[in-house]
Amino acid sequence: MVENILKRNEVPVEETWDLTHLVSNEEAYEEGVKKLIKDTNEFNAKHKGNINNAQQVIEVIRDCEALVTSLIPYATYVSLQLEEDQTNNEAQIRASKFSTVSSQFASLVSFIDGEILELSSEELEKAIEIEPTYAHYLNRLIAKKAHQLHPEVEKTLAALSSTLDAPYGLYNTTKLVDMKFDHFTVGGKSYPLSYNLFEGDWELESDTEVRREAFKAFSTKLSDYQHTTAKTYNTHVQTEKTLSDLRGYDSVTDYLLFDQEVEQDLYHRQIDLIMKELAPHMRRYAKLLQKEHGIGKMTFADLKIPLDPSYEPSVTIEESRDYMKKALGVMGEDYLAMIDDAFDERWIDFANNEGKSTGAFCSSPYGFHSYILISWTERMNEVFVLAHELGHAGHFRNAQKHQTLFNSDSSTYFVEAPSTLNEMLMANYLLKNSEDPRFKRWVISSIIARTYYHNFVTHLLEAAYQRKVYELIDAGESVNAAILSNITRSVLEEFWGGDVEINDGAELTWMRQPHYYMGLYPYTYSAGLTISTQVSKRILEEGQPAVEDWLKVLQAGGTKSPVELAKMANVDITTDKPLQETIAFIGSLIDQLEELTVEIHQTTN
Repeated sequence: MVENILKRNEVPVEETWDLTHLVSNEEAYEEGVKKLIKDTNEFNAKHKGNINNAQQVIEVIRDCEALVTSLIPYATYVSLQLEEDQTNNEAQIRASKFSTVSSQFASLVSFIDGEILELSSEELEKAIEIEPTYAHYLNRLIAKKAHQLHPEVEKTLAALSSTLDAPYGLYNTTKLVDMKFDHFTVGGKSYPLSYNLFEGDWELESDTEVRREAFKAFSTKLSDYQHTTAKTYNTHVQTEKTLSDLRGYDSVTDYLLFDQEVEQDLYHRQIDLIMKELAPHMRRYAKLLQKEHGIGKMTFADLKIPLDPSYEPSVTIEESRDYMKKALGVMGEDYLAMIDDAFDERWIDFANNEGKSTGAFCSSPYGFHSYILISWTERMNEVFVLAHELGHAGHFRNAQKHQTLFNSDSSTYFVEAPSTLNEMLMANYLLKNSEDPRFKRWVISSIIARTYYHNFVTHLLEAAYQRKVYELIDAGESVNAAILSNITRSVLEEFWGGDVEINDGAELTWMRQPHYYMGLYPYTYSAGLTISTQVSKRILEEGQPAVEDWLKVLQAGGTKSPVELAKMANVDITTDKPLQETIAFIGSLIDQLEELTVEIHQTTN
């Protein structure tokens, strides 16, 4: 348990990531940004008004790809330095200045799509013949043609990009800089509180009185900022509505799904089936937690507790490396080398400091290694979190080795499949290496509480909430704190029924998720895990052939749609079957937990 919250400069260097791999020093950053601005202006002078045939289409795409590649290390450096400590004044100023550079960059290259789309279909087909590498890029651009605006409008929107994206920055500033948590007291003892401590420790605390008091104190502080946060979020969704209308989409949902390359049926299926068919299984799991912990009434504040808290071991950072290598070794030697490099070269920020972004993520800048943010508290369940983020790193390592920049990023619908597969591989490894009923119960409960609860419940309920918000926005309405809280409470009550009390403060859960500023992202976690559950089953049953198929999927990057990528792994996501089989699998895991619990109690009594 972390007893105090460190400042960033108090954190041991070995627990932080090394951003000098991106930018060596301040002088290199300043010189690099100056050169980037110069190169962007030269690019604009060379190509604007000069895209008249297929060959010139290929030339401008190649040159633009090179230009964007040169932007990446500076953009990533600025972003990650702020993510590690939002209270860093220098990082705040640098990020603000760089947003101006980014807007200038976007404005100067905004002409590309419009000028390419002014050419005939025949000329664009010729361009694909000249350079098939860009077939997917050009076909997606052609599909976008109906929503392209006048070049001067596109330029204006590009120039305003930092302003249009401002709500996300405002959200993080409110959450990680302005919001200061007081200690809370239980039984005369004082406990520290922060976003990361609450989500990394106190939500999982086995002492019911401490856990619920932490939830109460956390929610009280959230409520102090609910109106500002709601106003920020309303600004964001209204901006999306305006852009959706300007571009002629039928709805904000269509606008946001376009880049994901999926139709609405895949989006709605994921939410509707899980809300209906997974809920009964998860209510059984909540009752099992309630019984094992001797809780009189199960509340929302109790849902993240481990089934057997006295058994969960702690794990050091170095021990976690051993788990990663043993569990993920099935992916091959290159994958193992990546894991060692991640630890040895400080790709991972383990620190738990004031101002650090919550949760965990993996940033994979093209041409560089990945960077992983996690706040390590030595709980064993964090081996699943780290395996998840290394799944993203392995995905982009493979994709970037085999694809150009514009072909390397897959749809966000698919992007959580490689990460959640790693969680399944970790679970498979742990289960295979023990026959101890208590250990097996711990592993299975970790899969439920970490992998499936996080991706199939937490993020899916966020998606159900988000869908209701966009229904209001499409109807011409606005949202405020009261509306957002009512929507959140109604979704939670629908899923948990009468088996879990949605206690005061639970309705403020909408304030905790940055994914709402990233389009329709929350539902993609369950979508990715649906795919990875089926792939995990194939790997268990078929071994190396299934692994080889999966590596080819990772190497395909963004050259195929999510449906095509899933089919490469022998999963058909155009039907209900994979999702229904995954929900049934979750149900079978809860069956095993109930059976193992009976067995353990019989043995100990």
